[in-house]
Amino acid sequence: MKITFVCGNWVNLSGGVRVMAIYADKLQKRGHDVFVVSPEMPQPSVIQQFKSLLKGKGWITTKLTRASHFDGLNVPRLVVPHGPPITDHDVPDADVVIATWWETAEWVAQLSPSKGAKAYFIQHHEIHDYIPKERAKSTYRLPLHKITISKWLQDLMKVDYDDTNVSLVLNSVDTKQFYAPLRHKQQIPTVGMLYAITSWKGCDISLKAIEIVRQTFSHLQLITFGKHQPSASLPLPENTEYTYKPHQEAIKGIYASCDAWLFPSRLEGFGLPILEAMACRTPVIGTPAGAAPELISQGGGILIKPEDPEDMARAIIEIVNMSNDQWKKMSDAAYQTATSYTWDDATDLFEKALYTAIERTKNGDLKAQ
Repeated sequence: MKITFVCGNWVNLSGGVRVMAIYADKLQKRGHDVFVVSPEMPQPSVIQQFKSLLKGKGWITTKLTRASHFDGLNVPRLVVPHGPPITDHDVPDADVVIATWWETAEWVAQLSPSKGAKAYFIQHHEIHDYIPKERAKSTYRLPLHKITISKWLQDLMKVDYDDTNVSLVLNSVDTKQFYAPLRHKQQIPTVGMLYAITSWKGCDISLKAIEIVRQTFSHLQLITFGKHQPSASLPLPENTEYTYKPHQEAIKGIYASCDAWLFPSRLEGFGLPILEAMACRTPVIGTPAGAAPELISQGGGILIKPEDPEDMARAIIEIVNMSNDQWKKMSDAAYQTATSYTWDDATDLFEKALYTAIERTKNGDLKAQ
């Protein structure tokens, strides 16, 4: 197949981009002709730079591209010398062309048939306050074959957008990057989390839970990392070990230094940190967001109530009070969950979904919902 991935100008080191890069790389290695295209980043205005500095976010990069998970891959990639949208002039003729974000779905929908059967890789339900919600919602009704990464997204496409033919391709985890040897519980009880200032990531829930637990276990250690400096609006508690923008190879060590990883999201497409932590033999305490219900229910952690710091605190205390043998049993279950389904398995399903997009296009099955 000739396959084109159409990305936005946000291509970076996020989990969603990691997933796209893995599929592009593996499909290329399977003999497919893969091409990745995206517009260049917009240049920030003086006012935007000033506002960013006032908010403590630092100077906005003026580079035309950012570091991303596509860097270093043997996959042809073009950053076109203009801003959005991507048009027929920017992409080659292909068998299938894949939108990877709500805005790119609008672009892909306008491409000519020669650019390939049209697919929409949906890694989240993009209805956040910082994007035009109604425009984003309308993209889920476009005549593109949908590929989703979690059961809740597949169900959402059926219930909210009347699309019953949606391919489900669960994410996996790179066990060459995320791994840890067998170990015991930490001598000092330790939990970890991803620090993110976006409200739907739910960091405030974890921080409140830690505050509750420390009333009983004052020596509880918190280890966290993130891509933002800690904000005054979401301060980290005392004695927190925080790593700002850690090198990708260092993240596995952060996961492996914890007795439990906290996943407090209010909304999530999948939740890659769940599998990354589990691959490092760390049980996960998580809300039922993204793929957490399916993953945590296999015994590698504790599923908690949404929006409930007290329930998260209860789960933390449960793990703190475990014997080493009890903890190792949960750790082993987490590791088994993370390693029983590989990226090659996922690529088999993704490849099949692309063939489905081609077949549905030939049959005239793709119509606006």
